[in-house]
Amino acid sequence: MIAVFIETRDGKTKKSSLEALSEARRRAEELGIEAAALLVGGGTGASAAAVDVASFGPARVHLLENAALADYSAQGYAKAVADFVAVAHPSALFFAATAMGKDLAPRVAARLGVGLASDCTRVAVRDGKLEFTRPIYAGKALLSLTLASTPQVATLRPNVFPLGPAAPGPAPEAARMAVEIPDGFVKGRVAEVLKEASAEVDVTEADVVVSGGRGMKGPENFALLRELAAVFPRAAVGASRSAVDSGWIGHQHQVGQTGKTVSPNLYLAVGISGAIQHLAGMSSSKCIVAVNKDPEAPIFKVADYGIVGDLFEVIPKLKDELKKMIE
Repeated sequence: MIAVFIETRDGKTKKSSLEALSEARRRAEELGIEAAALLVGGGTGASAAAVDVASFGPARVHLLENAALADYSAQGYAKAVADFVAVAHPSALFFAATAMGKDLAPRVAARLGVGLASDCTRVAVRDGKLEFTRPIYAGKALLSLTLASTPQVATLRPNVFPLGPAAPGPAPEAARMAVEIPDGFVKGRVAEVLKEASAEVDVTEADVVVSGGRGMKGPENFALLRELAAVFPRAAVGASRSAVDSGWIGHQHQVGQTGKTVSPNLYLAVGISGAIQHLAGMSSSKCIVAVNKDPEAPIFKVADYGIVGDLFEVIPKLKDELKKMIE
């Protein structure tokens, strides 16, 4: 069995987890085994998410429940998943390489004493075993590896694996498992969740990412990028580290080696020179468009299309032309 941890947010299933489940189902079919969804929670959220995952082909949906798991806790969730592995003995365990997945997967692997393949961009079956491919050296090379330990734990990069529902079939079986969380085991608790006023898609799950760098010259000019992003469905605003360090936009928007790794269908780099640390976080994008007034900027070496010009002149015109195309 290949089990997939399903991440939920505000009662909704994360698209990246459904991508991981879709890939697990494809690989499980090759291996002649089952794929299963794994939901952790302490209320109605996990049960509601079970309905979302049913159409993506899991043979079973496992619900790990305890009131202490209503909010995400690295300690509590890691114990819940490890306890599940001890009972169900899956051959592999997949997580989406989101902020939560990157936090949880290593903790689970450490509790189980097994290896971890992180931020994988490809999963294949070779000689009856799973083979994982992941970028190394800031994306300059690809490493293919197999894990000798069981279960094989891996995180899968969002927006890389095709999202596809399974062919019509029987509804997956639901299995509930009560998780024991001793008093005092969870050292911290969520007191309050502060959200941005905007309802932007997370950059890791967006189909289009419009990123700005030092060339934006100030926080007020990121409004230009938000207006451009609003033209596209499922779009988000990103930023380089220099823009974030300058306080022009929140850290949750940072794309790069010390920020988030994205793989959208379209990545627009506006006023970004293209430092290697930034390229490490966006080079796997399907199509890259760069706007920069410096024709020698490194970003043009990885861009599929480039515009040399003043971004404050280019972006308004680009937005107007895109609106005409959509209308």
